[in-house]
Amino acid sequence: MDQSRTSDVEEPLNGKDGSADDAVHQATQQFDLFGMPVEAAAEAPAMSAREADSAASAAAQPEHKRTPKTAISNPPASLFEDDTPPDSPAPEPDCALVSADAPKKRRSRDVLAAPPSPELLALAAQLPPQIHLGTSTWSFPGWTGIVYGDDYSNSKLSREGLNAYGAHPLLKTVSIDRSFYQALTVTEYLRYAQQVPEHFRFIVKAPMTITDATVRAERGEPVSLNPCFLNAQMAIDDFVTPCLEGLGAKAGALVFQFSPLPDQMLAQPAVFIERLGEFFDALPGLPDGSCYAVEIRDASLLTPRFIRMLKTAGVRYCVGIHARMPDPLRQAAALALLDGEPAGPLIVRWSLHGGFRYEQAKAKYEPFNRLVDEDPATRASLAALAARYALAGQPVVIAVNNKAEGSAPLSCVKLAEEIVEACVRVTQGHGDNGDEAPSRAQEPQ
Repeated sequence: MDQSRTSDVEEPLNGKDGSADDAVHQATQQFDLFGMPVEAAAEAPAMSAREADSAASAAAQPEHKRTPKTAISNPPASLFEDDTPPDSPAPEPDCALVSADAPKKRRSRDVLAAPPSPELLALAAQLPPQIHLGTSTWSFPGWTGIVYGDDYSNSKLSREGLNAYGAHPLLKTVSIDRSFYQALTVTEYLRYAQQVPEHFRFIVKAPMTITDATVRAERGEPVSLNPCFLNAQMAIDDFVTPCLEGLGAKAGALVFQFSPLPDQMLAQPAVFIERLGEFFDALPGLPDGSCYAVEIRDASLLTPRFIRMLKTAGVRYCVGIHARMPDPLRQAAALALLDGEPAGPLIVRWSLHGGFRYEQAKAKYEPFNRLVDEDPATRASLAALAARYALAGQPVVIAVNNKAEGSAPLSCVKLAEEIVEACVRVTQGHGDNGDEAPSRAQEPQ
């Protein structure tokens, strides 16, 4: 039933031509303040018994069922999206307002996956099984036809979209970025884990209350030092424990992304590096298949001292593709130092196209349904790096942001194609002049 119309109760109830039955007359008779009967106005025609019964039945309905609903113009923003506010979902019809005789439009309550093409299935079959490609978050309505099989709101995808996302043949990881802005509960992590297949692995970002050295104002400008910075017990209670309990074996990389450090800390990098090492020493060990990783936004920290600290602590360096960081080849050189012995998983987060700020890239690339600014150089570097690690038997986990090229899942397709080609070159002895692949025999202890 159209909710914009008034309900049947609010429409005039006209009777038949002529008079009404006595019973109807008594049922509709009005009384004044002293209880004396008052005749109805002459211009108001009497109702038939059937119409009176219908009116009485309608009057007996609860008020909330009889009053037409009005659409909410500005629903509250969803808590499930960290980059952009969700689209306002259309109000769902109240069951009480839908006529039993009205035709019902059938639609699945679950988020549907876009059917994969034969070419996509063939590409996924060629990738080494150690490679997990995916995106940074998943709740983008613009991915209709790419990941999702129908139009859904941002909030709907945030809550229930991982089931369809996990059905995509290439997408075997995703970065949970909202945990950076607010610590998540065991229940929230568990809900995510229940929506994806067993082979799926999550990248999870630690809360910024632990990884940001400063307290920031609403626009991001630092206002004071953060007293919770590198608080190991808080990291255990608010991040590590609920993440592992909720995600279980699907917890891949627990990433500590450090925002740009204040100048006084960068002036004494050795002090920060030592403190960071003590922080990781205080964290509990992780089960097989999971690892801690560090992502930085200050290129000056990418030194042998920093890499040696990570190696001693058993923490992976996360290759962060970002305008503030060196190109992937220089970061790969740091990985070569880290992976002398033992080798470990390759963790990559391709976050931003060079030369853009997040807001600029977002405005240019929305609704993220096509590649706008392809970055073949970065893609080729990552493909060569991924091929070397995968062929050495090491896990590879790469998350791509929409702001890297315009559409993260389409970037994953292009990257997968280049990884397959790079694997062929390496196995045929025509690899590039990059660093040697880590040895499979050198497994993490």
